[in-house]
Amino acid sequence: MKKPALLFISLFCAVMCFGQKHLLSYDDLKYMVTNSLQKTDTFMMAKGYSIKRKNIKTNNRTYSSESGNLHIDIEVRQDGKRLLVEIETDVLSQYDLIHDSIAQYLNKESTTADVQTYVVKDLGTIYITVTDTTPYNPLKREYDIHLVPDKRITAYD
Repeated sequence: MKKPALLFISLFCAVMCFGQKHLLSYDDLKYMVTNSLQKTDTFMMAKGYSIKRKNIKTNNRTYSSESGNLHIDIEVRQDGKRLLVEIETDVLSQYDLIHDSIAQYLNKESTTADVQTYVVKDLGTIYITVTDTTPYNPLKREYDIHLVPDKRITAYD
């Protein structure tokens, strides 16, 4: 009786510890916008993402992580010395991880019914759009998170 319980507990702990590896936090986003694309490549590979598209001419990267029917696509675009980050996902825990850390910075004047706007002092402006999936599934939604860093925050090598 003790063996199945011990096996279940160890399996649960393993899933909980390694299940959060692919998720990006507020600190991860801050690291990405303040470092170069090469450092972002290394960082994203360490997080377990693969490069889906890489355009050297325009300095755009798209990283992807898919497990089962869940997906997270992250696009990083370089605009001069600034990096813009866009996250497209249907993973609720990814949305919760970012939303919970920036919820206090809600900008009520810019927020509309479809788009939530957050102005974070040391990071920039974050726009979050939540839409229903196609075909409609009440348990799944699509989350688009766009990070536009402040003009004084630039990527460095």
